[in-house]
This record gives sequence, structure tokens and C-alpha cells, in this order.
Amino acid sequence: MAALCRVRHRWKRINCIQLLTRNLTGTFDYDLVVIGGGSGGLACSKEAAQLGQKVAVLDYVEPSVKGTKWGIGGTCVNVGCIPKKLMHQAALLGTALKDAQKYGWQIPGPISHDWSTMAEAVQNHVRSLNWGHRVQLQDKEVKYLNVKGSLLDEHTVKGLTRTGKEIMLTAKNIVIATGGRPKYPTHIPGAVEHGITSDDIFWLKESPGKTLVVGASYVALECAGFLTGIGLETTVMVRSIPLRGFDQQMAGLVTDYMEAYGTKFSWRSVPKSVDKLSSGVLQVTWTDEQTGKDQRDTFDSVLWAVGRAPETKTLGLEKVGVKLNKESGKILVAADESTSVPNVYAFGDIGEGRPELTPTAIKAGKLLARRLAGQTNELMNYDNVATTVFTPLEYGCVGLSEEEAESRHGKDSIEVYHAFYKPLEFTVAERDASQCYIKVVCKQGGDQRILGLHFTGPNAGEVTQGFAMGFQCGATLTHLKETVGIHPTCAEELTKVNVSKRSGLDATVTGC
Repeated sequence: MAALCRVRHRWKRINCIQLLTRNLTGTFDYDLVVIGGGSGGLACSKEAAQLGQKVAVLDYVEPSVKGTKWGIGGTCVNVGCIPKKLMHQAALLGTALKDAQKYGWQIPGPISHDWSTMAEAVQNHVRSLNWGHRVQLQDKEVKYLNVKGSLLDEHTVKGLTRTGKEIMLTAKNIVIATGGRPKYPTHIPGAVEHGITSDDIFWLKESPGKTLVVGASYVALECAGFLTGIGLETTVMVRSIPLRGFDQQMAGLVTDYMEAYGTKFSWRSVPKSVDKLSSGVLQVTWTDEQTGKDQRDTFDSVLWAVGRAPETKTLGLEKVGVKLNKESGKILVAADESTSVPNVYAFGDIGEGRPELTPTAIKAGKLLARRLAGQTNELMNYDNVATTVFTPLEYGCVGLSEEEAESRHGKDSIEVYHAFYKPLEFTVAERDASQCYIKVVCKQGGDQRILGLHFTGPNAGEVTQGFAMGFQCGATLTHLKETVGIHPTCAEELTKVNVSKRSGLDATVTGC
């Protein structure tokens, strides 16, 4: 045994000497090692490889508490944007089938939805994306390693395989892009044992049935929206406000539409426990903070959407001196994505103060790769990033909310133009358009520079994406009014806004 210990000690000493020698001589295994195979990490690694860098990307997914696991591609591909949008589309098609009858389509028999058919199709598409990512890495000569990475120093990464084997990699630069995972409210009895998260919902083989969604983030509302849309009884439990961080008037329109659409809401409610009954259903107990009384109901599934935690705990960051925000657990980063340790960079959801959005991570990753390769000094611009919440009535926005604009500039220094409009496609279908609304927040004076643009309605993402470019060009209300609309579209209504909130005039659009 003593001999074995001496051998191990000698191996560690030799290994350390080898690493030290590499660091002193400037000879590394790779120019760049990326820890994290999500959208941002993959974009960074592929861009660096195209610029002649020798690159390795490490990706390892710990199964969820419920045992759900997936391939390379990160949250967006596997348990986020992609499956979410496809299931949202499934729900929209259900609504379209109902509308179709008003347009003359003869649909025999009752309409029903089959979860397993949808889930299999969505999951097969996600697997094809996993495969595609691996092929792209191979084509671009990026070394892909399915190992869990952690830092030993500013140039050394330790990889741990599923079988427990350790491998060492050295690199001139190390990039961390590990993103985050959904949180469980561990203080609530039964929450972990009986609940699921967004890491699981898209990979369920069978329908979740009657579902309680706890939380009011965009993840919570999007999931509740498509579950309602495919015909499942769904309740959203909200502790405080919906869509925190978004414009609250718009958030109210989103939830009002959802309620009218069939989603139930339990406002100002806090869950206390989840118990599995002998019948197999889940009994949830919660406190109604408006009355102070406890209430109970049973559900087939409980989906926790109460926030996300950064994947930083197993990276060994504090040991090598990478500073974190102690409250959020995210990595403190500078404008160039650098951390407190030279040659170690971080971006995407794991970076403190960064938008948790796939496109920002992709662009930030590409720009970082170019800077590290000496191709550019361009930094990522995180201002005025557009986004969309894919709820039954979609909500797209870019720039400041009305609340943020008031806080930054003062209520008397902004002007808000707005309109309630009715999408043409809603008319024949006799759908309620009470929540279809446009808001343009402007700076007072001159041409009235646009500070924020908000839109609820069909295809909000497509509409907002186009107008977002105007923000990069310093769009003003004058620019908007000088733009000729495409008729008849919902986006056209943005070019016609002329009623200010301050005027108190009716903002309902009538006629063309």
C-alpha cells in the first residue's frame, strides 16, 4: 500500500512538473479550451477554429433530478428555445383548427391532441440537432470531449469522464460558457421528490396531465401557455408579479389573454408542500397571501419555474481566484468577457449582468473568439437586445420598459404612444383582440428618440426582430412615422401610432 502511495505521489509530482514546464515555455495542448457545449460555447469554439486556432470544447450534462439527459447543444437546443417553440406551435395549430371552421373548413369529429406523437417528433428533431452539432465540430476540426471540466489554474483544465477517468488539457486561453439549470425550492417538502422542471417537460413520454406551474417568469408562462393550448388543465401559481423585468402593463395583457384563453391563475399564492397520494396524484398545499388561508388541490404534475442557477459550483473557480457574485453565483466579467484571472473568460448566462438569451451568447462568443485570435477589438453590445415571450398571445419588446424609461429619464421627459388594434385574421374567426396592443416609449424633444418598443400580437418575434435593427441606428418617432407600412399586417400598426397616453384620447385603431 505504501509503495502504491509513493507511485501515486510520484505521478502527481511528474504531472505537475510537466504542466509547469508547459506553462513556462508557452507550449500548450490547445490555443483555446471552451467549457460548455451550449449555443455560446459552440459558436465561440467554431469561430476560433475557423480563425486557425487549435480548439477543444468540453460538454457534460448532469441528468436532471428526474433523470432526464440530453446531448450536446445546451439549454436552447435541448430543453429551451427549440422544443419550447415547437410545442408553442402545436398549441397555435390547435387554435388555428378552431378558427379554420369559421373560415369554411369542414373538420369532422372532435379535435384532440396526442402528447406522445408531438413529443416524439420534437425529441427526434432535437436529436438531429445534437448530431448536427457534433458533425459541425468535426468538420471545423474542433476536438469534442464529453467530459466534465474544471479549472486547475489559468491555463489548465481537468476533465472527468463518466467512468471517473481524469484527463488534463492545457490552453493559452480558457472560456467558460456553462450556462445555468432550473432551481428547485428545496425548502418546500415534496418539491424535489414530486416536481419536474423545464429540464424534464420537453422529454416526457406521456402527457403531464393536469398541471400546476409554479412561477411567473417567461419560462413559466410559456410552458403554461402551450399546455393549455394542447388541451391540458393548467394553473399558474404566482407569488408576486408576472414577467418581472418586463414592462408590467404588457405583462398584464399577456396574463389577461392567457386567463381568457383558459389558463387558471392563483395570484399571490405561496406553495407549502407537495404530497403524493395513494392514487398517484399530487396534492399541493399553498397559502393564499390575500386571505392568509391555506388551500389544497390535486394535480398530475407540478412544474417548478422559479428561476435558474448558474453552473459554477463544480468548476473550481474560487480555488483559482475567479471572482463570483456571492448572491447570484454568477461570474463577474468585464466588458471584454474577461474574469478576475488572466486568460480565463466567461460569457452567456453564467456572466453577471448578461441577458440570459441565446443570440447574445452566440454573438458574444464569436466576438470573443475573434478578439482572442487577434482579429478585432470589437466588444459585444448588450444594449437594446430584442426578445419575445412565446405565450399564447406573443409579446415582443426591445429597449426600455415604460417603468425603466421613467426611472432613467423622469416621467415628464418621456412620451408614450400607444394603440389597441385588431389583427385582420382575428375578425372572421371572431377572436377577442382586447390585449393586442402597441406601445412606443419616446424621449421628449426633437425627433423623439425611441427608448422602448413593445408589441403583443401574432408573430411578435418576427415583428420585433425587424424593428430592433432601427434601435441600432438611433430610431426616432419621426423615422417610424416616415416608414410606409405593409398592408394589411399587424406590424403596420407600429408605423401609424399617433395617440399619446398623456393625451388621454382613445387609442383604439379604427378602419385602415
